[in-house]
Amino acid sequence: MDHDELVSHLLDPRSYPHRVARVDHRQTHISDVFLTGRLAYKINKPVNLGFLDFTSLAERELVCREEDRLNHRLAPSVYLGVVPVTLSPGGVKVDGRGEVIDWAVVMRQMDERLMGPAMIERGELKPGMIDGLVKALVPFYQEAATGPGIDDLGRVEALRFNTDENFEQTGAYVGLCLSADRYREIKEFNDRFLEEKAGLFRRRVKEGRIREGHGDLHLGNICFEEPPIIYDRIEFNLRFRCSDVAADLAFLAMDLDFHGRPDLGRRLVEVFVRDSGDLLLPQLMSFYKCYRAYVRAKIQALTFDDPAIRGPAKAEALLLSKRYFALAHRYAGGSSRPVLVILHGLMGSGKSALGRWLWGRFGWPVILSDVVRKKLAGLPETSRVEDGFGQGLYSPEVTERVYRELLDRGRDLLLAGESLVLDASFQRQDHRRAAQTLAQETGAGLIFIKTLCGLEAQRRRLGARGRKKGPSDGRLELVERQREVFEPPGPAEAGRLIEVKTEGPKRETRARVEAELKKHGLIPRS
Repeated sequence: MDHDELVSHLLDPRSYPHRVARVDHRQTHISDVFLTGRLAYKINKPVNLGFLDFTSLAERELVCREEDRLNHRLAPSVYLGVVPVTLSPGGVKVDGRGEVIDWAVVMRQMDERLMGPAMIERGELKPGMIDGLVKALVPFYQEAATGPGIDDLGRVEALRFNTDENFEQTGAYVGLCLSADRYREIKEFNDRFLEEKAGLFRRRVKEGRIREGHGDLHLGNICFEEPPIIYDRIEFNLRFRCSDVAADLAFLAMDLDFHGRPDLGRRLVEVFVRDSGDLLLPQLMSFYKCYRAYVRAKIQALTFDDPAIRGPAKAEALLLSKRYFALAHRYAGGSSRPVLVILHGLMGSGKSALGRWLWGRFGWPVILSDVVRKKLAGLPETSRVEDGFGQGLYSPEVTERVYRELLDRGRDLLLAGESLVLDASFQRQDHRRAAQTLAQETGAGLIFIKTLCGLEAQRRRLGARGRKKGPSDGRLELVERQREVFEPPGPAEAGRLIEVKTEGPKRETRARVEAELKKHGLIPRS
């Protein structure tokens, strides 16, 4: 029986040894979890990813038993043992009789409302809860195994092996999840830190800071019951579980940063240092945060490539991978931040021609609102629509959808480290503020380029546009209406606005734009 068929059987409530009304399924790139209401059952996928090999039944039994053993330390009330999954004439059964075809870890099903991501999304994660985590973690690390065999995993050579493996395994995602510049800059930061701080790493080993820790300490593995439940320690690879205590803390601090709560990340480190006396730990945070963000990015990229992950979950994995790579780049102090150009102005004012030049000159892709509008409506991008101003395809409701889609597509590229141009009228200040927010979220440099031209040039351009196929529906009779509602510059554009007249010689217009881009630090000064 293949794994997909097994999963389909385990979605049947009749497969379980107790009454089940419905089964909810969760999965990662390496495991499947089946939630039955009172209990949860976890099986491992028969995959070989290099750093783990679950392809044999014996290995899957071993890692299930190891997971159950390891997690009794921080989550004794959750882990309830390991049971076989069997096949008999009566079908597939969990903890049944017959041929053993797989193994499952049995857990008490926790309240999903109390899980870390849900708590932080609702704004209910408080500083006192972080203190509660530290109260559990300090004695956990103090009592964790250390010494020969474990110490070796905190040495520079072992760290370099882990990070080199990460870079090797993510090379295929350059251009998809992160840019070549970001990949290079993160690797250079990593290699430089290992070389320059070799003495600090040796001191950490000497002071006994390398411990058999958690290995996967992020919000998704914490349930904020009272006291908190910290579960799902890494069981499949000793070198991922054994590391500097700082590496475990950095994982959670990074995750708090990722979820927009760097204040809680700082509190985590400060309280841990105070209660543990580990005064050197903060010196390692940038390195280990970068490492942990990169690992999360890699995992999401692998999840994206998992053929069992489909639809929205696949798209979500790709987006998360890009976001984690972007965060790793930020920790690495990367200088190659992407550029977001908002190319806006009245119809017929020369936006598209300038966008084509930016694409050719700098390789920055241009996303046109006209194309997005047609695609959302299911129309060919060259179709001609004669709707009136603010009506039909140009109604306020449709326009809102267009700008949301425009900014979402921009976010996807910016998080991967790619610069881009958004070509739209951006006639409203709230849309420009949304662009400013996008730049802040993605760490992008932002510039507004407003194109201007006289009425005669507009007439000529819009007249020519009406005689050939293209995505724009701009017409001369609409220009005055657009001019009436076009809102003046607001706070979003302060210090970031270039106004460019496009009816003069193209060479002068382009030279002016390039000079302004250099002035604002968005391209190198030659």
